[in-house]
Amino acid sequence: MASKIPKQVSRVITAHRQREGGGFMVRRPLPSGSLDYADPFLMLDHLGPVHYEPGEAVGAPDHPHRGFETVTYVLEGGFEHHDSHGNHGVLSPGYVQWMTAGSGVIHSEMPTEELLKIGGNFHGFQIWVNLPAKDKMIRPRYQDVPPENIPWFESTDKQTKIKVIAGEVEDVKANIDTHTPIYFLDLRTTGKYSLNIPEGMDAMVYNYHPATILVGQEKTKVEESQLAVLKTQGQPVEFEATEEAADGSGKKEARVLVLAGTPIGEKIARYGPFVMNTEDELRQAMVDVRSGKFGEISGSFERMRKTDEANARRRQAGKE
Repeated sequence: MASKIPKQVSRVITAHRQREGGGFMVRRPLPSGSLDYADPFLMLDHLGPVHYEPGEAVGAPDHPHRGFETVTYVLEGGFEHHDSHGNHGVLSPGYVQWMTAGSGVIHSEMPTEELLKIGGNFHGFQIWVNLPAKDKMIRPRYQDVPPENIPWFESTDKQTKIKVIAGEVEDVKANIDTHTPIYFLDLRTTGKYSLNIPEGMDAMVYNYHPATILVGQEKTKVEESQLAVLKTQGQPVEFEATEEAADGSGKKEARVLVLAGTPIGEKIARYGPFVMNTEDELRQAMVDVRSGKFGEISGSFERMRKTDEANARRRQAGKE
């Protein structure tokens, strides 16, 4: 009698669209109506892909965070980052910024001057990762990692490549340090690949590319803008490209983000840009922002002016 194939995919969620930051459109599968929190992951936003004409690019002007981490991964275009601790950086294609907000920070994420001035494409992701109670008030930290410092894994058949942003794949280990065990992978395949996820971690797979992919031991179909939520059942997670290339050369490349982490297992209280453990801690965060304890960034008015002008330009072009 044949052994029963374990069902790993518990649900498939289609991302909804909404405006965020200074007015940019995101596709958001997490949180959604059927999945509020996937411990330790709080949010997954798919930014773009979008093409901006000159003067149209928008970002997220000055805003606070406390109690968690924001992870920004840029595929095309770029962001310029400023914060109230004096940090500044430019995230170009392939960059990852792993920002630990900790005790609190005001920061801005704006399009680069080049993207705003001459236009171009933008495509990327932002993920929010919770922190355990013991780390929620630590000093903010930044890990800005250029693409040359993010390792790639390649399968022996050359059909699968995986960018190892956090965690490890076989003998390839990420350079980013995380507070709790996290896997963040950009997996691209024209064939099949079996991925081992550590015991105790569940996983999510987000398809950000037009090509459909089969996920899990039971081969669940996951289409573009869909998030598969998995219980690994102690088994490797299977990935398989399905669509034939137009030129008959083989399968179209499928591309997905793989997120997995050890659950923190603590009660959370969240409101907007604050994620704490109690309602009292949330109220204190709001008091601290209003009293100026998070600091401020010079040039706030100018960033808001640029954002308003970009939104007005897009409205005039009928893009709202």
